Amino acid sequence: MEALKQQRRQQANERNATGQRWKEHELVFTSRIGTPLDAHNVRREFRNAIRGIKGIYADAWTPRELRHSFVSLLSDDGGLSIDEIAKLCGHASTTVTETVYRHQIRPVIQTGALAMDRIFDDIADA
Repeated sequence: MEALKQQRRQQANERNATGQRWKEHELVFTSRIGTPLDAHNVRREFRNAIRGIKGIYADAWTPRELRHSFVSLLSDDGGLSIDEIAKLCGHASTTVTETVYRHQIRPVIQTGALAMDRIFDDIADA
């Protein structure tokens, strides 16, 4: 609940800074001028959030890659069943999880694990 209150405070600040350019849609998450988020807005903010993490080229990442990586890592080393992973992703069945998201990444798992270690080390140090 506190996160939503913080979001509302931030949005009020953006609304005040934007002035008449603000477009009220009564949404919780909006662009910087109050309009509904589109894919471009989400990609830009996601890349801004990960920019500066050592070993990550932010412009090459999107939320889609993050989702695919999440499912792949859980299916390879997470100890979860495909049913549990499908539920975490909000899929009604395992079909989409298995055919679209689940990639066998054993050949690159070590590289990915090292990158994740660097990311979380950087976050912990911040």
